[in-house]
Amino acid sequence: MTLPLTEVGLQLAGFSFPGTPDTEIFPRVAAIATAAEESGFDSLWVMDHLQQVDAVGDREEPILEAYTTLSALAVVTSKARLGTLVTAAGFRNPGLLAKMVTTIDVISRGRAVLGIGAGWLEDEYVSYGYPFPPAGQRLRELADTVRICRAMFTEYAPRVEGAHFSVRGALNVPGPLSKGGPPILIGGGGERVLIPLVAELGDACNFFGAPATVRHKIDVLERACARFDRDPASITKTWLGHVVMDDDQSRLAAAIDRLGRRYHLSPRAARGFALCGTEDEVLDQLRAYRAVGVDGVIVTVLDPGDVDYVSRVGKVLRRGFDD
Repeated sequence: MTLPLTEVGLQLAGFSFPGTPDTEIFPRVAAIATAAEESGFDSLWVMDHLQQVDAVGDREEPILEAYTTLSALAVVTSKARLGTLVTAAGFRNPGLLAKMVTTIDVISRGRAVLGIGAGWLEDEYVSYGYPFPPAGQRLRELADTVRICRAMFTEYAPRVEGAHFSVRGALNVPGPLSKGGPPILIGGGGERVLIPLVAELGDACNFFGAPATVRHKIDVLERACARFDRDPASITKTWLGHVVMDDDQSRLAAAIDRLGRRYHLSPRAARGFALCGTEDEVLDQLRAYRAVGVDGVIVTVLDPGDVDYVSRVGKVLRRGFDD
């Protein structure tokens, strides 16, 4: 079994920090990233959105472009892998995307990850002038993009003719520093197309939901791997969710209520996609995910600007994998 792509990852789902002017946004992001790395997070992720998602925050709040942010984080960090969760395949020409991820790999000395999906937020596509084709076409574009990026990560001047995208002798010099090229994480839980694409071409996948839901998705993945004669253990299975951790029950309840209001869910439903409770309770829930086959967790926190809290979460989750 290969080592997992990540065990403990932190996703920055936004760049709005109370009291922080625009001029200080990146210094705050850099401080969060370095504290996260030092506390036990082995990967750092940003969303590939050009404007904030309504479910996460205010549409008009500050948000930084993903790949230029990762390039900067490559300089201020030294150990953590760096990726998007996840890139919309339709946002960038696949050959250019491969070149961008390779550049981050070179800057970071081999720590880049390509996190990619089919894209879903129609309003964002329309606002920025991108066509928003039907789901079937977006999935075919995703498959083309993964194949092209894989070829450009591993070949000198590949030729790939896809259904929608192609490269014809595109050079990728310098090549990636990571052996075999940056790993490719394919996000999404679609059982008919997306999960089989992970089985065929992916190094990692990303699911969310309760342990039973995740176990079902892993079962689908394992059956798909059998069709491609692929060892499922060679694919890192990750879970995405929030961490809400507090020893004070009143503060904990308030945070869970806040999480629920963010996603228009009851507090009980909000608990279904979060590790929440005291440190021991969070560790018990983490064990439940590991028991169903999760290799790594990627988490978001309500207040990422609280560096002390981010560090505490990283140390607790690291204990869950090191014990």
